[in-house]
Amino acid sequence: MDPLDFLTDKQLLQFFRCSRTEMSCMEQPHTFLNQLRDHHFIPEKMYKKLIQCRSKEVREKGVYQVLDWVESERPDSIKVFWNCVFRDHLLQQYPTLRLLRNRLLGGSFTFYEKLPEKVEKEEEEDKKKKGSVEGEEEDEEEKETRRKKRNQKKRSESAEEQPSTSTQSNPSQKRKVQRPKYSSPFSKKEKADIWTWPIYKTHLPVTCGDKEGTLNRDKLAKGERCIVVQGRWFIPSGFEEFGGKKSSKNWKYSIRCRNTTLGKLIQAKKALFPSNQSMGSITESKEDDDDEEEEEAEQEKEEVFKVTCGAINGMLHKDRFASGSCGKSIRTELCWMTPVEFVTGRSALEDPSWKKDIQWDGKPLNVLIESKILVIHSLLCKCKLCSSTAKDRHDHDNDDDCFICRSQGSLICCDECPRSFHQRCHLPNVDGAMMGDDCQWMCTFCVLRASQSCHYPKQMTYQEALTCRISDHLLECQYLLLCLYQADKDHIFVADPCIHVRNYTSVIKTPIWLDRVVEKLQQNLYQTVQHFVSDVWLIFTNCATFNRDNAEFRGMGKRLKDLFEREFKSTFSIQLQHPTASNSQ
Repeated sequence: MDPLDFLTDKQLLQFFRCSRTEMSCMEQPHTFLNQLRDHHFIPEKMYKKLIQCRSKEVREKGVYQVLDWVESERPDSIKVFWNCVFRDHLLQQYPTLRLLRNRLLGGSFTFYEKLPEKVEKEEEEDKKKKGSVEGEEEDEEEKETRRKKRNQKKRSESAEEQPSTSTQSNPSQKRKVQRPKYSSPFSKKEKADIWTWPIYKTHLPVTCGDKEGTLNRDKLAKGERCIVVQGRWFIPSGFEEFGGKKSSKNWKYSIRCRNTTLGKLIQAKKALFPSNQSMGSITESKEDDDDEEEEEAEQEKEEVFKVTCGAINGMLHKDRFASGSCGKSIRTELCWMTPVEFVTGRSALEDPSWKKDIQWDGKPLNVLIESKILVIHSLLCKCKLCSSTAKDRHDHDNDDDCFICRSQGSLICCDECPRSFHQRCHLPNVDGAMMGDDCQWMCTFCVLRASQSCHYPKQMTYQEALTCRISDHLLECQYLLLCLYQADKDHIFVADPCIHVRNYTSVIKTPIWLDRVVEKLQQNLYQTVQHFVSDVWLIFTNCATFNRDNAEFRGMGKRLKDLFEREFKSTFSIQLQHPTASNSQ
């Protein structure tokens, strides 16, 4: 059934009215116009005039007029219109149409019960009424005024044509017309400092290396993330790293505005910041910006401490720490433990030596306690960490955040390991009806670990693994995807890049992303493991191709690619080293 059938013509028409401006601003709308012409949604005369137009501004106005014509002349065919423009070849070429389709069918658009009505007709009628009453009174006055202007014009022309005695042989001189200027609002003698132009009062165009962005003056003055690049905000040092100038370690001279460094603008006390800000305090805060960022980063790191006890490793979480026997604050690969359990091997016996036996950074844990970074709770403390009830202790057996997306919410907990997941983040997705207080549930990581020995009694070659049927190895493919999701901390490879990344489709002809691979896997669109691997490898190939000049994102793709290859060999027990990337495609 067509998804548009769930919406009424009135709703589709309302969505159309609110989307005309976005559609009129689409670049190179020729294919879009051809599609409208094929379905009789544009008059032939209007089409021929618009298709020959070269001015972008005029073309946008023309497309808007076409859409206005569709609303007035074809309102009954609005469902046909949306079906017409939501064809695959148009969605692939125009990101705007993809956004509109997702907004319409995804439920993010709000259908208001009543929009403000047009008042143009009423205003025109009022003007006509006023004009009919006042017209008769003004007719005589207008005629008299026009008569005087004609006479005055004739007299001025005759005066110009009659030369004086001193200039009898010279032709009449024409007065020079002063043409408008569209560059700087300064004269030639004045220095056209861009940061003083009224148009750049709040924002400035800045560059770092080959990257361009927009600097928000207010945010810079407050020490916040102040440089935006395609919707992504950076602090100055972050933008410096993004532009490939990390080795400079001085963003004030790496970031420039029209070949002038930000450091010079600050030192020269130009009008770079809002007037209500103290230049001295701002300059001082900017100089200490890097130090504050490093301190904040260290503070964040201090929330989790890498600890050891003999050959056992774990991560101690400050927010879970209560005392030696209370608060399961140390996470190992297998479970959460109290410090005493970490030392004694999950024994409940109190061991006073845990402060010395547990090591952090080569020092006993007691160093963190004495410096009050870790605070031991009172014996009378009644918080959940110190609670002795079975339920409260069981609540701390698993992670507080989703293992995949690292956010909190309604989580399902694995009964075999400390991992927690959102139902939609886990693969396969977990149906809520399957879950219950008495139900035992194991995540894909634990299921694979438990069944791997019987799955592969002997090693396979890389080619043998690729030729396996995908239906026999869904578990392994889901595991590999979960590893990629978990490693992609910034969610760079998760969603459709065509929607968020500018000019992506002009460079990449076959876009693919992790969510799409999951969708194809769930819809049984892969026949063999090789088909699945080819799509995953295509993600990394596209990343390297599009980010040829961006070392940061290219490095992200390389790290994820190495992880996938490593886990693939381990999961399928590959005997030989993967020869070339071409074998997987």
